[in-house]
Amino acid sequence: MASPGAWTSRREAPATSADGVRLRYDWWDLPALLWRERWLMALVFLVIFVLGALVAFTMKTSYPASSSVLVRLGQEYVYEPRAGDAGRGAVPDADSVIQSETEILSSAHLKQRVIERLGLGLIYPEMARKYAVAAPDEKRKIMGQAIQSLTADFKVETAPSTPIIRVSFSHEKPEVAARVLNTLLEEYLIYRRNVLSEVTSPALEAQRRGFEQQLAKADDAYEQFLNANRIGDFTAEKTSLSQLQAQIEQQKYQTDAQLQDRLGRLATLAGQLGQVSPEIGLFRDQNNGSDKLVQLKVQREDLLARYKPDARPVKELDAQIAQLEAGVASGRTTGDGTKRFGVNPVYQTVQTDKIQLAAEVQALRKARAELDQQLQQITDRRIRFAALEPQYQELSLDRDVLQTNVRDFTVREQQSRAAQEIAAYSNDSIRIVERALPPTRGKSLKKPLFVLSVLFAGFTALCAGLLRAFLRPGMPTPRSAARTLDLPVLGAAPMKA
Repeated sequence: MASPGAWTSRREAPATSADGVRLRYDWWDLPALLWRERWLMALVFLVIFVLGALVAFTMKTSYPASSSVLVRLGQEYVYEPRAGDAGRGAVPDADSVIQSETEILSSAHLKQRVIERLGLGLIYPEMARKYAVAAPDEKRKIMGQAIQSLTADFKVETAPSTPIIRVSFSHEKPEVAARVLNTLLEEYLIYRRNVLSEVTSPALEAQRRGFEQQLAKADDAYEQFLNANRIGDFTAEKTSLSQLQAQIEQQKYQTDAQLQDRLGRLATLAGQLGQVSPEIGLFRDQNNGSDKLVQLKVQREDLLARYKPDARPVKELDAQIAQLEAGVASGRTTGDGTKRFGVNPVYQTVQTDKIQLAAEVQALRKARAELDQQLQQITDRRIRFAALEPQYQELSLDRDVLQTNVRDFTVREQQSRAAQEIAAYSNDSIRIVERALPPTRGKSLKKPLFVLSVLFAGFTALCAGLLRAFLRPGMPTPRSAARTLDLPVLGAAPMKA
């Protein structure tokens, strides 16, 4: 009977038999497999661990200086069209403004300005020494490397819907880190003005001058048009002609009405004049002896002044008075007296009115003829103005458009120049909330890199051990032999040396 050791021989055999039998493992075989490769795993672990530890302990401590910037919407983000008013006043949203300011902070040109201002020797002394003895082409490469290093050490952080940008810069020296970051923020305030400021004053000035030249030509054409047609002010004269025509037409209507009135009155007076007598009796005297009686009585009184009442002359005069009184009493002394005739004043008045009306009719007819002539002249001039109006409107429109353009571009030029001058001295939309101070606590990758090297060394050693164990021929454990051959293992003996 064969010995038990014959059934459990540990002699190494091919991983697969001639029949193509494949080894079968389970989780309980792994410890045995790894224990067989412990020396290989230890060697791999030690090599990687030592290399990782050396790298970790060579890492330098960096001091991150931090600062924050408050960003608000400023005038530089308000859209101002160069021509016209379409879209004027449009502004981007807050996130777009933050993104724009972040891109400006992250620009390589800004880093170059910081390096040029502080000097490469302050920030990166080793690169400065190489830069001092390098050729021009090498200097450009070294400067590019310095900018890349500065970019790698510089961080910009933002948060959605927050107008705060947090910036930080890490350096081996805390004072240098704070100084570089503060200098970068100062240069950023200057650099962003150059980026965002719309330097359009020269272009606006050139465009304004071009419009002024065109306006001068349009003014010359306009003046030549007015002088050629003997017009002082086209619009004023056109309006004046309209008003004057209306006034003359009104005067003509009034003259016609007055003429008809005078003609009617003249016809009426002509009819009345034939019915009125040219002469009328002015007065008539009636003699009834009373006047003679009075005269006689007056004579008697005169005689009494010289004679006595019984004197002969007085008695004779009394007899005449008595005789005359008797004749008056009986009516024998009554008769017609003197009659006088003269011009009839009614006839004279009617004839005077007729003459005046005839003169007025003649004057009104001449006035109407003159008004007709003036109206015709005004109508002809208005027709001439209507024929000239298209040309005038074209010239006037050109002048108005050019004047408007000159005025608009002058205003925009002044506004642009004022905005540039204001922007050169202020950054109203940007505020540095907190300036960088030298950090007191540094950051180093020694511990993380050391732990990472330990983990990586262990993982690599484990992978090497498993790979070596699975590639080694033979059946490493009785359990794997039993699973592979489907036979029970009754015993196992250690393999001979």
